[in-house]
Amino acid sequence: MSAMEQDTGMFKVQQTIGSVLCCKCGVPMPPNAANMCVNCLRSEVDITEGLQKSIQIFYCPECGCYLQPPKTWIKAQWESKELLTFCIKRLKNLNKVKLKNAEFVWTEPHSKRIKVKLTVQAEVLNGAVLEQSYPVEYTVRDNLCESCSRFQANPDQWVASVQLRQHVSHRRTFFYLEQLILRHDAASRAIRIQQVDQGIDFFFGNKSHANSFIEFLRKVVPIEYRQDQQLVSHDVKSSLYNYKYTYSVKICPICREDLICLPSKVASGLGNLGPLVVCTKVSDNITILDPRTLRCAFLDARQYFRSGFRSALTSRQLVKYFVFDVEAPVGEATVGGQKYALSYVQIARESDIGKMFYVQTHLGHILKSGDQALGYDIYSANVNDDEMEKYRLSVKNGLPEAILIKKCYDEQRERKKGKPRAFTTKKLPMEMDESRGARVDPEKMENEYEEFLRDLEENPELRFNISLYKNKDYQESETASMTDGEGAPTVPIEELLAELELSEEEEEGDDEEDMDE
Repeated sequence: MSAMEQDTGMFKVQQTIGSVLCCKCGVPMPPNAANMCVNCLRSEVDITEGLQKSIQIFYCPECGCYLQPPKTWIKAQWESKELLTFCIKRLKNLNKVKLKNAEFVWTEPHSKRIKVKLTVQAEVLNGAVLEQSYPVEYTVRDNLCESCSRFQANPDQWVASVQLRQHVSHRRTFFYLEQLILRHDAASRAIRIQQVDQGIDFFFGNKSHANSFIEFLRKVVPIEYRQDQQLVSHDVKSSLYNYKYTYSVKICPICREDLICLPSKVASGLGNLGPLVVCTKVSDNITILDPRTLRCAFLDARQYFRSGFRSALTSRQLVKYFVFDVEAPVGEATVGGQKYALSYVQIARESDIGKMFYVQTHLGHILKSGDQALGYDIYSANVNDDEMEKYRLSVKNGLPEAILIKKCYDEQRERKKGKPRAFTTKKLPMEMDESRGARVDPEKMENEYEEFLRDLEENPELRFNISLYKNKDYQESETASMTDGEGAPTVPIEELLAELELSEEEEEGDDEEDMDE
């Protein structure tokens, strides 16, 4: 009895739930509308009567898709949420009952059987609610989908191709784009991928697959594209036309770390920014930063291709500088999660130590005396850019002698030369196109890929959207931090994924254990 009831002097009667006898077997039970226990209800009424207990589904072993009648193919992994949803939708008359739960029942993957345990509810005699579970068995039949069947008959019989190009002197953009495609599985429906000069060709068995791939590209890089079609065959009686579609996709030639001299119209449209700016990031937008004021702006694909300006200097023309003195920062800014600090530094080129320069830089937060940095030598560079020449003539004090781009870690990396990295990346299954006579220099490719891996180590924002995996050959040295001092940036172990690889011996061992059980 509660304290309040004691104060008021009230007496509360404790309520009890009565029980009745089952009209069939006489067992005491809580009362219900049918006056029968659960076992008797199940013996009298079967709510799963009329529901499908077995069904046949079609599976494409080449692309891992299941047929959703009449012509839709759905990609789903074994015992995944997508596969469970697909199995439930294939059942007929399931709307007569209320579905409460669904789960997979383990079956051998090679048995071509999928079992799902369903729990349903329905009203039976006199409004009583009965819940019952029953298994449904799906028989999997192998059947190639239309695109895979066409590819098996003729591997070169594609319907749509996406020709991805970027007219620059390196392939660092394609290395990064390759990791994004792998991360999001964007090219899973491509029947063939071919590496060509200045780009990659993707071949699809369906036009809609090519359109989906282009939509993915629009979300990760600034592009413009053009569609062309060629008539392959024509059926006069049924008026059916078969076309081959070609999408010419051009990626913006502006890359990260490029130096740009903005045209006067573009600079005035961005609030008189620059016009000497540095590209700090390329995603669906181009992020540009004025290294002397820390002002930034963003350009989307439509804005860029409307003006179509080019880079004045690219990362191929970076020069190494020695940093002799760094003054205290006079301003700070954060652009896209990246911190910058405006400082004055005293530098000299590696090739000409005697010539000192006193310049502004946006790297005041990471540079200190004795460091090395990479930048553009505007003082002695032969720049073939009309906008740069116009700006040179319009400025009274002339152009800055140098613009620093990033800190250099060549000395620290020289100590670790020949040692494996802690991470590794995956690659797309690409073929080399040698039909056009353009051969790819393997040494140049290796050097550019090495620069891409260094960019991943130095820039955490760059590796945010891609997947890096642990390198099995890497062994962390306990004395590395003691001997190397301040080393080059590396990827933390916490950011790496463990790649699951099952060897044939382990698979055979697992099969033997299952047979023994």
